[in-house]
Amino acid sequence: MRIFMVALMVCLCGMLAGAAEVLPGPATRPGMGDCRLSGPYTHGNLAVFLIHGPDRMKGREFLTLGEAMEKKLVVVHETSNVNELAIENVGSSDVYVQSGDIVKGGKQDRTIAMDFIVPAKSGKLPIASFCVEHGRWQQRGVENAREFSAGEAVSGRSLKLAVRSKMDQREVWSEVENSQKQFVTVFGKTAADPVSATSLQLTLENKAVKESSEEYEKALLGVIEGKNDVIGYAFAINGKVNSADIYGSSGLFRKLWPKLIKASAVEATSEKKEGKFGMATIADVYGCVSNADAAKPTTRPSGARASVVTRDGTEAVLFETKDQGQKEDYVHRNYINKK
Repeated sequence: MRIFMVALMVCLCGMLAGAAEVLPGPATRPGMGDCRLSGPYTHGNLAVFLIHGPDRMKGREFLTLGEAMEKKLVVVHETSNVNELAIENVGSSDVYVQSGDIVKGGKQDRTIAMDFIVPAKSGKLPIASFCVEHGRWQQRGVENAREFSAGEAVSGRSLKLAVRSKMDQREVWSEVENSQKQFVTVFGKTAADPVSATSLQLTLENKAVKESSEEYEKALLGVIEGKNDVIGYAFAINGKVNSADIYGSSGLFRKLWPKLIKASAVEATSEKKEGKFGMATIADVYGCVSNADAAKPTTRPSGARASVVTRDGTEAVLFETKDQGQKEDYVHRNYINKK
């Protein structure tokens, strides 16, 4: 109770002064024991909390999928299997691929199912995927039907759970459709592209979606500047904690931060509501994390290098990615509020 009251009082002060911080939570919280939070930093219906903590991957660095594809160091190949692609790292650095990353093109746009580590000079490796474009099974325009380009990231709590937890293609299609319907409610018209109305990627490229999300990005992208110990963030929409992402290093987090805040901004855009809502607190973030941390773990491999430990709590679920070849605690922790 005392911790809750302290966190709440500090958070209320933050609303007046711009940002708030609390000391690390008790060591009994595996996900937050050596971390502290600052915030909230807000714009509209989106509130961001920064997670500060130690660097667990000192001396090690991953390329992200986006930067590796931009440098042509990673190729994602079409396999003609909806739920499996082939990924090939031709470079000399390991590449971290995050669940929810969208790859565009091929015979259908896909999203990556599980966090994955692609070793240097890997050769072609199978990687699990889900289709986020229902119906197309051929080349689209001048795009390459055999390979993919880097896309955006999946947004939407229900869609992320369909990908990461339920791992059900029909559920993924259903949630993509629901996401597109939410934009109709917000904008009063569809954001789907007539070139491929079921493509989530093309919807995310819609002018109205981009302009609305850019307002959030401009307001919140810079909140990490001057804070060299930030290793993750949590966010709330309409006063309710949505999810949190924590990484093994501040370097990896900073590489991913523009894509992360963009996905959060898109989600906040899709859930805009009239009227007032309460402010989420640091204590609410701790509650989400603690609920998942207390659940029984199950582990499954994701390729030869990574494994994902899932803790499915009553209110929140944790997906913890570990590098099998290293001693670090984790590469990535993703908490999602289920309610």
